[in-house]
Amino acid sequence: MNLRPAAHYYGGMDDQRLRQYARDWLEGRLSREAFVECFREAAIASWSSVTLDTDRQSRCGFPEVVYGEGKPVEALVEIADHFRTRQTGLLITRIAPDAAETLCERFATSHYNPVARTWRWAPESEKVRSPVGRVAVVSAGTTDRAVAEEAVETLHWMGVGVTLFQDVGVAGPHRLLAIVPQLRQADALVVVAGMEGALPSVVGGHVAVPVVAVPTSVGYGAAFEGVAALLGMLNSCASNVTVVNIDAGFKGGYVAGLIASRRYAGDPRISKSATSTGCGSAGVSQDSDQKADAHD
Repeated sequence: MNLRPAAHYYGGMDDQRLRQYARDWLEGRLSREAFVECFREAAIASWSSVTLDTDRQSRCGFPEVVYGEGKPVEALVEIADHFRTRQTGLLITRIAPDAAETLCERFATSHYNPVARTWRWAPESEKVRSPVGRVAVVSAGTTDRAVAEEAVETLHWMGVGVTLFQDVGVAGPHRLLAIVPQLRQADALVVVAGMEGALPSVVGGHVAVPVVAVPTSVGYGAAFEGVAALLGMLNSCASNVTVVNIDAGFKGGYVAGLIASRRYAGDPRISKSATSTGCGSAGVSQDSDQKADAHD
């Protein structure tokens, strides 16, 4: 019996395959050692210098996300082709423009956000689903936009509804107060800020929802490239604030997306990878201080 469905690709262990392997073992067509090997091989896809975790979605709810910075274009193309073969949506973060251009040429329905430096793709056969849950992404200043948009793109890929509020930092507190009623309607918040990193604490004091704080490397010398904001957020007096790494928009968006989507566990509307739009310089465009950019 061939345990590997295709060269370099062992697939994910779905119920049908599991039942077939179990039947073959029970009926003597598969040895115990070969049966155990099925599980081991079903969890990975390996070639060249790449080893993908193809079982990530069954364990963690969403497929593996690829960190694109430093990876050769050829490797990213191979990875994307593999995800297409498996008909699984893919998100690549910190992708270089030349790599994104190459991928967009090969994947007509993909979506590249040059500000967020993200590229994502979903299979054409995937049905368009309404976003599930609601996350608000809040940035302190326009300079934090790239990190905030990385969080937004992550939430799109997760199929979670997201609204972006930009430039509502603590230097103009009335700007934040104007959007507090909308923030209170969210399932979770991602708050992105540099400098002294005060915004998440202020937001946390106004809402009864989880706040995922994302420090950014924005600021002058004593900001220490985001360390000052990170330490300030870690010392937040607001009990509903938790913190991720500096400039980690993906991690902030992912954690908030898990919180929001878990509220609707078992809801058939939940999409494991967001439906993509066409390539191009798509992103969030926002010029004024208090406008919200809704992504539905």
